[in-house]
Amino acid sequence: MSANVPTDICFSFSGLMQRGGKTGPHRDGWGIGFYEGRGCRLFHDPLASVDSEVARFISRYSIKSKIVISHVRKANRGRACLENTHPFARELWGMSWVFVHNGQLKGIKKYPLKFYQPIGTTDSEHAFCWMLDQIRSAFPKPPKYSGKLSEFIYILAKRLNDLGVFNFLLSDSRVLYAYCSSRMCWLTRRAPFSKARLIDEDMTVDFNEVTTPNDIVTVIATRPLTKNEKWIRMERGTFKVFNDGMPQLQ
Repeated sequence: MSANVPTDICFSFSGLMQRGGKTGPHRDGWGIGFYEGRGCRLFHDPLASVDSEVARFISRYSIKSKIVISHVRKANRGRACLENTHPFARELWGMSWVFVHNGQLKGIKKYPLKFYQPIGTTDSEHAFCWMLDQIRSAFPKPPKYSGKLSEFIYILAKRLNDLGVFNFLLSDSRVLYAYCSSRMCWLTRRAPFSKARLIDEDMTVDFNEVTTPNDIVTVIATRPLTKNEKWIRMERGTFKVFNDGMPQLQ
């Protein structure tokens, strides 16, 4: 999620967590990160989200943030355990970078790492560490123009996508980056708001009752989370940057 005001994710997460073992096969752990300034509250659990008390807590507790990244895992590389559970986080330029990945990257562990090292054994975390190594090398300090960083991340994404499937979300606490390798979609909610109904859970919310006319909230997901809203399907190879709830021009 990317929003222009601190917003909770309870509604969307209530649907997403069902895909972790009930309406979907992703039973091998889940995690979520909520940005607050440069800091990020991270929650991880190697249990299936549908069985997780921590996930139930997150679905009920209103933690408000402008950027939220969440993931439900189906293990392909690396066993189901805490250190292999997304999101992964590292520090760069005094900011917390958070990353989640869906897919497989054959041969990624042949890519040498310098400064950042994985804690677990997933191809996802290795790819994240490699990307941050490349960014740190190319930009020892944050680039003056954010477009240069976006372009560089897009170049890295295309290179890693050649190894397999590389759907990912990434944030540096300022913006949310999204790359579609095979499947991803998004929608933006803004005034006039209406009701939304989840696909994976019997739940409806009237956003007129919980928003202000100035709120802008974009939700990005692998598949649509609601059944009565118009989601925009991202084409393969598409890279998007979301800032304050709005996609930036590329």
